[in-house]
Amino acid sequence: MALSFTTLAVTGLTQKFADAPASVSIVNLLGGIESARTIHHTAAVVMMLAAAWHVLAAGYHIFVLRSRMSMLPTLRDAADAWKVFRHNLGLDKSYPQMGRYTFEEKVEYWAFVWGALIMGLTGFLMWNPITATRFLPGEFVPAAKAAHGAEALLAVLAIIIWHLYSVHIRRFNKAMWTGALTEAEMLHEHPLELADLKAGVAERRPDARTLRRRQHIYYPLAAVLSAGMLAAIYGFVNTEQTALTTLPPQAQIEVFVPQTPTPKPTATRAPTIATATASPAPQGTTSPPFTWEGAVSGILQPTCNACHSGASLMGGLDLSTYSGILSGGSSGPAIIPGDSVNSLLIIKQEAGVHPGQLTPEQLLQIRAWIDAGAPER
Repeated sequence: MALSFTTLAVTGLTQKFADAPASVSIVNLLGGIESARTIHHTAAVVMMLAAAWHVLAAGYHIFVLRSRMSMLPTLRDAADAWKVFRHNLGLDKSYPQMGRYTFEEKVEYWAFVWGALIMGLTGFLMWNPITATRFLPGEFVPAAKAAHGAEALLAVLAIIIWHLYSVHIRRFNKAMWTGALTEAEMLHEHPLELADLKAGVAERRPDARTLRRRQHIYYPLAAVLSAGMLAAIYGFVNTEQTALTTLPPQAQIEVFVPQTPTPKPTATRAPTIATATASPAPQGTTSPPFTWEGAVSGILQPTCNACHSGASLMGGLDLSTYSGILSGGSSGPAIIPGDSVNSLLIIKQEAGVHPGQLTPEQLLQIRAWIDAGAPER
């Protein structure tokens, strides 16, 4: 769970803050944006499997071992939290005595449960946008993306600011490796449970006969539950292909077909700057016009559409259509026809650190197209 969480945090936040230099370096180190997404999806599956195992383990403790459900919050926890708050401010000299789980541990546990549910639901909407929008309005997909990123940021900050200090720095807790605490640690963190242990009233395992009888009941139920959870995880992953791979490659579509067919382009290389600025080609030649439909969309498609098309619109910017590049995204229009110097697309690309970096030749061609007025066709 810890490894999958860390992997999800690294690969997810680099996509949320894609323009940050650190994010660009991490994405490049991982082999590109598609590789980072694959790693992110794999870690998500690992976390779902770990959560499914935890459900089965918790069921065994509750039904077979009849362990007390000590992780459930109570009013006593609220009183302990208030007393710790006053103690930290110096208003209360005594520190509250707590049992098997402190209120901080309960908060962290149920926050993880809540976060996993939110991340699972929003992750499904993002992973399966076509299926989701058959039953929900399309606005749910970008809303899920916003909630997914915000919850991830909240979880990472909680781990860094609260968990690392409370568990690993203030008093290094080795229980996750050893399964036990020293008497001194128990006296400091869980004095009420220590008192129960010394008084002989702590939980005891059932006798062998009772244990076998309960196991014979629980194991078939656990097998059915396991099959259901595995089927749900399989459906989560394989309900559909995402929009990125479902959309066909961009193709030239003839909207108007006259009686005399329009000559097809026969050039085998991308048009140069001279093509964009020269006078119209003589009648009868087959050089394509340097327009959005003639050349520019073909330059942007293989480099930019992974992050700026379909359901994957980083910064709300769609570079797969002419209207999308004109309207731009959350930072404003991507281009200003006739003014490449102040066009956001050129400014971002000239920085030289964008995840989808155009070649210098392609960038010169895009500049020439913008300065020529950015014609569509």
